[in-house]
Amino acid sequence: MRVALVQLNSSDMPLENLPVIEAFIRDAAVQGAEFVLTPEVSNIISTSRKHQNEVLAFEADDPTLARLRIVAAELGIWLLIGSLALKTGDADGRFANRSFLIAPDGAIAARYDKIHMFDVDIDAVESWRESDGYRPGDQAVLADTKLGKIGLTICYDLRFPHLHRDLAKAGAEIITEPAAFSPVSGVAHWHVLLRARAIETGCFILAPAQCGTHDISVGKSRSTYGHSIAVAPWGEVLADGGTEPGITIVDIDLAEVARARARIPSLRHDRPYTGPAA
Repeated sequence: MRVALVQLNSSDMPLENLPVIEAFIRDAAVQGAEFVLTPEVSNIISTSRKHQNEVLAFEADDPTLARLRIVAAELGIWLLIGSLALKTGDADGRFANRSFLIAPDGAIAARYDKIHMFDVDIDAVESWRESDGYRPGDQAVLADTKLGKIGLTICYDLRFPHLHRDLAKAGAEIITEPAAFSPVSGVAHWHVLLRARAIETGCFILAPAQCGTHDISVGKSRSTYGHSIAVAPWGEVLADGGTEPGITIVDIDLAEVARARARIPSLRHDRPYTGPAA
């Protein structure tokens, strides 16, 4: 299977980002990709809830989702829209951070709302409270497709191995990990965590990422780490997209999933235990 990881430097204007995303997807298809993946919040990088309220849409009306469904159908590809920021109608006004798996006929094969919110204090100058603007999901999602069984996660979910283990034990062969990762934690943790999740689960991990300093018209500036990567079930990094927008092409063989799990069948070795005491 040929896979394409799309690396973006999205701005805070969804309608400006859309033609850039579409162009990369079309380029990936020309290069033979059957499965194309875009990063977290492909439609907008923004730190202003006021601005988001002005430019975001509900799922049913979102122009990025509507257009990319048409593009996927036209090209006959599977497309993971890593995530879109969407209005929800929730009473508290919070948005959804929602991933979409689009089938080659343009249908939505699966949708997943990010479970774990990025509420952190990385250092003296970088802190984030994702839960102030986004409401968390509560449902793990596994999509059974002609490509294979695909588990959906988003960015900060990477730090919760039990979610990935549950997806693998439910049958996942591929786990998608679209991200807009902090440069500070990215240098320290991005590659090692993605490799760990692949090794622990025996899955391919596909992680398209946002990169660079983003063009933000309203609110605090934002930079992301880049380095979209694909990791094999044995833990090898198959490709790294570096720090600039673009496409990373990689060929994967799902037979490697069974081979890795046969060598170290840890998914079958869980044992009950008690403790520790609180």
